[in-house]
Amino acid sequence: MGCLLVFFGTLFPRFGVLFIWLARPALFDAAIGSALVAILGIAFLPFTTLMYVLLWTPSGLVGFDWFWLVLALLIDLGSIGGSAYGNRDRLPAYAPR
Repeated sequence: MGCLLVFFGTLFPRFGVLFIWLARPALFDAAIGSALVAILGIAFLPFTTLMYVLLWTPSGLVGFDWFWLVLALLIDLGSIGGSAYGNRDRLPAYAPR
């Protein structure tokens, strides 16, 4: 059951960004600008991409918006770092001797 929760937790931001992209393509294109940047954002930094699209306004990000964007970036980097640390024994250079 725990694995299912983690699985849905990793898919949530990607589905959120995809749904916003499909429901409001003009807003998404205005916020992100490029389809390549959007795809890379969905693949590598999904929480940051989702938060950026949700917080974006035509005048840009202001004030406390930056806090939420940095928090989303830390969540993304934490998940990347946590998975790298969890799989460190699979690399030959870090194998226990």
